[in-house]
Amino acid sequence: MKLDQLSDRSEKSHVSGEGTVSQLKLSSTENRPFGRPPSPASQSELKRRRLARTRAAAIQTLILAAIVAAVLAFLAMTWTGLRRHGIGFSLDFLEQPAGFDISEGLTIGKGQHGLSLVPFNSQQTYAQALLAGLYNTLVVTLISIVLATVVGVIVGVGRMSRNWVVKNWAWAFVELVRNTPLLIQIIFWYFAVLLQLPSLSDASLLHGALIASRQGVFIPWLNATPAAARYAWFAGLGVAVFAVGVFVHTPGWRRWAFAAGAGFLVVGVAVAGRPFSIDIPEASSFSVSGGAGFSPEMASLIIALGVNFAAYVAEVVRGAVQSIDRGQWEAAAALGLGHRESLWVVVLPQAVRVILPSLGNLYVTVAKSTSFAIAIGFPDMFSVYGTVANQTGRALEGIIIVMVVYLLISLSISAIANLYNRRVMKKGAR
Repeated sequence: MKLDQLSDRSEKSHVSGEGTVSQLKLSSTENRPFGRPPSPASQSELKRRRLARTRAAAIQTLILAAIVAAVLAFLAMTWTGLRRHGIGFSLDFLEQPAGFDISEGLTIGKGQHGLSLVPFNSQQTYAQALLAGLYNTLVVTLISIVLATVVGVIVGVGRMSRNWVVKNWAWAFVELVRNTPLLIQIIFWYFAVLLQLPSLSDASLLHGALIASRQGVFIPWLNATPAAARYAWFAGLGVAVFAVGVFVHTPGWRRWAFAAGAGFLVVGVAVAGRPFSIDIPEASSFSVSGGAGFSPEMASLIIALGVNFAAYVAEVVRGAVQSIDRGQWEAAAALGLGHRESLWVVVLPQAVRVILPSLGNLYVTVAKSTSFAIAIGFPDMFSVYGTVANQTGRALEGIIIVMVVYLLISLSISAIANLYNRRVMKKGAR
């Protein structure tokens, strides 16, 4: 009996001893000083990670060095070839008189009030000629982007219409435009459409304002009145307040900023008077006075770019809308909205976050595609460069300038699109 009691006590003391040991181990682990070095296994893992980072950095450095070496080798070969043929690299030709005229386009020159946009003439320099080509490129790019966006959204929505005629018409438009080359479309609009219009003497006013003829297309425009100078102060304040409202994140303050900006614009009209008047074009036998005019070359290029990229915008819109969950349509229907209201009020605003990245890429492509204008003789920057290179023999310098300018245009469009995209994504996240 005593032996049994002793054995039970020994077992209990052994169990309690194990518990005491485990508690001591746990407490010693929990109470380990913060600066105590990790175990050998942890040290080997840290060394392995450090070695992997060092290896990755070394590989990236070698790749970057190889790229830089290849670029420098190419530049050295080019420079050696130019020196061998007695050709130097210089931009001095930009200050020489151009000696040729450009059919249309504005450049920076001395006006009545200092430097301003003035029509180009043959007495101005090659640099001003390139600026006139850049002006034409920017005008065509901006108008084509607006036209492609508006038409593309309408056609994209038409692709999802329940009306059989509208749906199939939109499908035929997209397939026809996307599957024919852009250059052929530009030539079609120029030779088969614009040059087939009646002359100015036979052209008629469409809705009393628009003149379409083979000499060009003329539309109403805004002309500055004497009150424009006084109104500019109010307009500047209004735009500044609007800009502040754009960067304000508080909805209440943003609404107040927008309301204040609109108030400055309205008060400016009341105090200074009307800053602009509508100028209606009037046609005579050989010319048009008033309004804004587009040459047949510019008009055909804008129409071709706008129509061509509208087809791609339509597909982007259709794909983005169809990517929205079906439950959004059902929720809108449960609220009593019809198909059209559900699309424009509920679904399409959500699809904007999907549409924007692709639209930015398309806008960059529109800017680069303006170089096709050389096929119909429109003096965009690339076309003007060709004339400058033929006269000066500075083809390398000229093409570098053109490439840098197109690169800056593309990067600017991408930056604006990405900035707006990030803003829309932040709103969606909230």
